[in-house]
Amino acid sequence: MCYNISALDLQKSIKIADEVAKLNEYGRFVKSTTSEESLHTEALVDRLMDLHVHHSVEFSQLLTASIGMQAESGEFSEIIKKIVFQGKEFTKEEKFHLMRELGDVLWYWVQGCTALGYTPQQVMEENIKKLESRYPNGFEVVRSEVRAEGDI
Repeated sequence: MCYNISALDLQKSIKIADEVAKLNEYGRFVKSTTSEESLHTEALVDRLMDLHVHHSVEFSQLLTASIGMQAESGEFSEIIKKIVFQGKEFTKEEKFHLMRELGDVLWYWVQGCTALGYTPQQVMEENIKKLESRYPNGFEVVRSEVRAEGDI
């Protein structure tokens, strides 16, 4: 067999092989910096059971809330992205669709409140206290960027 490979094709092949090797190396790095609970279902189940036994929080409901809020927020953002950056019309139907996505976010948010043992009212009241403390004279950029100790 005789192969006719140009120097340019050889350079491209070497470059691709080098990029693949770097990706594989990064894959090993990612695995080495990932928790056992993220890598192995059995470790995750053990951790969830340990949390269930020692805490009065429903972590399955917290996972539902967390993943659901992210997914629904993504759907909300997708609509806005298309309107702002892709020229989609902002119609009353799109406004209604946005409202429905906010309702889905709200549903998952209440799941999170419930899982933690708080009412939505308690969470809102705590948020008001936090923001009034952070912004006693209304919003200020400096207070949004440089927070007082303990301001989470």
